[in-house]
Amino acid sequence: MKTLSLILIALGCLFISYAWSKKQDAFVEDNDFAEFEEFEDEEDGKIVEEESIEEEKQEPRKPAAAYDQEESFDEDEEDDEEEAVGDDEFEHLHDEEEFENFDKDKDSSKSKTPDKLPDLQIAKVPLHLRTSWDSFYLEMLMIAGLTVYFLNFLAGKTKNCKLATAWLTAHKELLETQFSIVGDDGIAKEVSSGTLIKESENVYALWCSGRSCVEGMLVELKLLKRQDLINLLLRVFKPASDQVIVKVDLSNDKMENFVFCVAQKRSAAKLHKEMNDLSQFTEKKSTEKYDIPSSYQLLSEIGEGTAAVLDKKVCQMLTKYEGVIEYIHVSDQYSGPKLQEDNQTTKMPETKPCLIFCFTIPGKGKTRTSDMENLKPLMQLVFYCTDKVTRLQLSKEARFKAEKNRQKAEELFLKAAHTQRQEQAQQRREERKRAEKEKLMAEEDPERARKLEDRESRRESKKKQPKMKMMKIKAM
Repeated sequence: MKTLSLILIALGCLFISYAWSKKQDAFVEDNDFAEFEEFEDEEDGKIVEEESIEEEKQEPRKPAAAYDQEESFDEDEEDDEEEAVGDDEFEHLHDEEEFENFDKDKDSSKSKTPDKLPDLQIAKVPLHLRTSWDSFYLEMLMIAGLTVYFLNFLAGKTKNCKLATAWLTAHKELLETQFSIVGDDGIAKEVSSGTLIKESENVYALWCSGRSCVEGMLVELKLLKRQDLINLLLRVFKPASDQVIVKVDLSNDKMENFVFCVAQKRSAAKLHKEMNDLSQFTEKKSTEKYDIPSSYQLLSEIGEGTAAVLDKKVCQMLTKYEGVIEYIHVSDQYSGPKLQEDNQTTKMPETKPCLIFCFTIPGKGKTRTSDMENLKPLMQLVFYCTDKVTRLQLSKEARFKAEKNRQKAEELFLKAAHTQRQEQAQQRREERKRAEKEKLMAEEDPERARKLEDRESRRESKKKQPKMKMMKIKAM
């Protein structure tokens, strides 16, 4: 069957080829110029082949990218044709009969009218990109602030210097009548006078010496920090005043043993808490016995000494200059402010007899150079109190009481020092024990560690045993 089918297929192919050849022969017989056309076709074919060969020789071969681009163009054309076919598929959606209330004109008008162009908006240039003075307002503010601070520094410094010079000019004649040396700087070998030592822009000092019963007198002008702009602004909310502090150091054995202080109530509490001598020896007393304003607080140790200092003249000055005299501190045990707990010493602090006066310059910071002239009576009060204290003689009872108070203060100090030494010794022992335990724990040899532990235990047991003293009795 297979052979028969193959024979039939072969016969069919022969029949088709025979029929096709007969048809071509009949066409040639009917055309008289068929022979010439064959030659022309052959010649045209040769000419075309030669031209194509020459073009290939003349023109360079196209790169592969060009063929890829042509292929991509062909693919795009095919995609466009497919989209067109797809659009034809959805033409029924635009048919008026398919949908109700379909407005074809409206749809066509929307498609025909072009879209409106968006409004152009000009972007705002940021401030930091503009070339104008507004971009440098921070720098200008900083420069202006520095300029104001510098000008205030110069103005405040100049005013403080003028006030200090005005005070020295007003009191120099009085000081020269009381001391042989006024204003020695302490630097040059030769004695100088009239020198006001500038410790800072707002603190000036004047040293005087050469007076009987007085080792020296230090006048300290504590003016406001007018050169500091921040301090100047703070004084708007918290007013302050300039101060003059006078400290008179008396010679040893030129003053009786007593401690006394009269101060404004706002300053008395602070002095009683901070000053070592006032906190140990004085107590708060009433001011009803003395003719002084109620704004003052009295701190006294010996009533006899207080009555001697607060005589009629001193009380009149306290009344007249109530807001100017801040405090008067008289002490034979002056050692300065209290030491902090961390800086406690085992020795008694050195004490010396002195008088301290603090005067507040009126004006609440608006001090003028003419106000310095009004402080001369206060300086005269300093010399009056100095002479009064050096000439004072207490009774035997007052001296005995003062001596007893000083012995008690010394005993309290020695007890405190002994307690402090014990605490330090206990702390050292604990540190030594801790070091021995660490050494024992760090020991690697077990035999050596056991020996160290036994030695430590024997030492502890020996310390716990009561101590016994051997006594020898001679035979009768």
